[in-house]
Amino acid sequence: MYCESCGTQIQADARFCSGCGRSVEPVLARPSEGRVNRHLRLLAILWIALGALRLVAAAGDGKVSHAVVLYLPIAPVPERFLGGILTLVASFFMLKAILALIAGWGLLDYQPWARMFALVLGFLALLLPPVGTALGIYTLWVLLPEQSEQEYRALAQTA
Repeated sequence: MYCESCGTQIQADARFCSGCGRSVEPVLARPSEGRVNRHLRLLAILWIALGALRLVAAAGDGKVSHAVVLYLPIAPVPERFLGGILTLVASFFMLKAILALIAGWGLLDYQPWARMFALVLGFLALLLPPVGTALGIYTLWVLLPEQSEQEYRALAQTA
């Protein structure tokens, strides 16, 4: 056995190198943390960021729909009908934003229900390329395996 620092030959039962004095005892490795614990914070932050972006989109869509109804002369379509449709679209964006924010908050807070909630949103997000698809794949990769369920359950109980 040789010292990693200076290359001096070391006796098998020695605790320090005779050449440089460095400890030669094996360093105990820190137990590895699971995949969920390593990625959960980033996943939660990404869901919160997506929710915030969707809130901005919902607010912008509400402003655009108001401007369209007031200022564009659209003869064949009644103003109330068009305004209602555009308000419905803005409400849908707002609902998606709120759901994403709730998922992110629940994951950050290790809520027991948040894993399944984020998985459902992750499956739905797969249909919204490119950002939604990427976040959906990442969510499923982190939270879907059975080992992830066990690790998340343990994290939720200790939090």
